[in-house]
Amino acid sequence: MRVLLIEDDVMIGESLQAGLRDAGYAVDWVRDGNHAMPALAHEKYDLLLLDIGLPGMDGISILTTLRTMRNPVPVMVITARDALEDRIQGLDIGADDYLVKPFELAELMARMRAVIRRHAGDGMPLLSNGWLTLNPITREVAMASGICHTLTKREYTLLETLLIRPGAILSRSELETRVYGWGEEVESNAIEFLIHSLRKKLGNATIKNIRGVGWMISKNI
Repeated sequence: MRVLLIEDDVMIGESLQAGLRDAGYAVDWVRDGNHAMPALAHEKYDLLLLDIGLPGMDGISILTTLRTMRNPVPVMVITARDALEDRIQGLDIGADDYLVKPFELAELMARMRAVIRRHAGDGMPLLSNGWLTLNPITREVAMASGICHTLTKREYTLLETLLIRPGAILSRSELETRVYGWGEEVESNAIEFLIHSLRKKLGNATIKNIRGVGWMISKNI
């Protein structure tokens, strides 16, 4: 999952970026509102973590602009503004959730997972294509045979990306943008290595290669 963090506080930004990357998210971070819209124009994100009190373009203006443009990207507001009217305003203009600082990283990630599930049209915490079932909390994948495997953070992210859109063919660049963030070194065969690792655990037929196009997981294997 690729996340854009829009946060001007360096300590909070560094802590969130490190914690989320350690959990398997690809995280890009901008420190003021003026760089947010160019980043959104350049990359496709699964979720925005948006502070309100930003230098340049503030968070409310960013959110209003996105929704005026009918950009449906999920947005979680993370802010120290805890007044009732601030929370109401944020939600009314299009935020999907509103989390007041300080907060625990575990709660933030749980809310992120819930927002993503709602946008995928599925309120259930598990992702499944009928044969594989992925648990986002434990990072375990269960097979129809009953065998379970614990995945590395990048194995999990890649499999999650494919299971969110079963039947869709995703190219190397699309998978790379979901697994790696800005500044992270990506070797030329990194995606093939992760797919090879997943196939060793789950079977060669699990992830299909469409030659010259990309990879996919069937809607029901």
